[in-house]
Amino acid sequence: MDALQSWFEPLDRVVVAYSGGTDSTLVAAVAARALRDRALAVTAVSPSLAPGELEEARAVARRLGIDHRTVRTREVDKPEYLANGLDRCYHCKTELYDVLAAVAAGAGATAVVSGANVDDLADFRPGLKAAEEHGVRHPLVEVGFSKAEVREAARALGVPNWDKPASACLSSRFAYGVRISVEELSRVGRAELVLRDLGFRQCRVRVHGDVVRIEVDADQVVRLAEPEARRVVVDALKRLGYRYVTVDLEGFRSGSMNP
Repeated sequence: MDALQSWFEPLDRVVVAYSGGTDSTLVAAVAARALRDRALAVTAVSPSLAPGELEEARAVARRLGIDHRTVRTREVDKPEYLANGLDRCYHCKTELYDVLAAVAAGAGATAVVSGANVDDLADFRPGLKAAEEHGVRHPLVEVGFSKAEVREAARALGVPNWDKPASACLSSRFAYGVRISVEELSRVGRAELVLRDLGFRQCRVRVHGDVVRIEVDADQVVRLAEPEARRVVVDALKRLGYRYVTVDLEGFRSGSMNP
């Protein structure tokens, strides 16, 4: 933590790519401690953002005492993004960092920083190429934080969402190569909201045509078989237009649609 705060201190002003997840929240929290009003957290708003994420990000930013701004990103206007190829995240992050570069220039910021940690380097992350092309820096990587260390540091610092389940762009609910649309992103977001309203903190609704495959934590799978929960979920998802509603017995796995 000392090294992370020291990392920020030589900087004049920074823009934090702030999704509201634990990683970017820790970066925002430490940036605010080190730089005070010279740190700006920016959340991108688009149809690929899951319902409820923006409201939570705003609330946490207020708790942190960091200046917070939202920007509109238009990755869904890009044919390359909607094609949903293996480079989808590259096109999404290119749009994000183009927008954040303009924000940084307007705010007089000397750096745009992300919440990537060292574990991300071993994962399938095409967006890291876009970050490199835009000169985005990753303080958690440069200091050496793993995901587990991020959570522990956030807890120790009193970050309110230190144990928040992993989140991801709604487009990750579709198999690569299957074209996506704004309507489909909205529909799957509403499907996951049904599960969250039932108390499933970690959940994914993976889309396979007219079949959905629900992932929740493995120890929560049995809850979905309880009569009332099953009725609510099946009825709600069928009303959204899905024909078959299934449960993945392996439970939640981050990136389970990755190649």
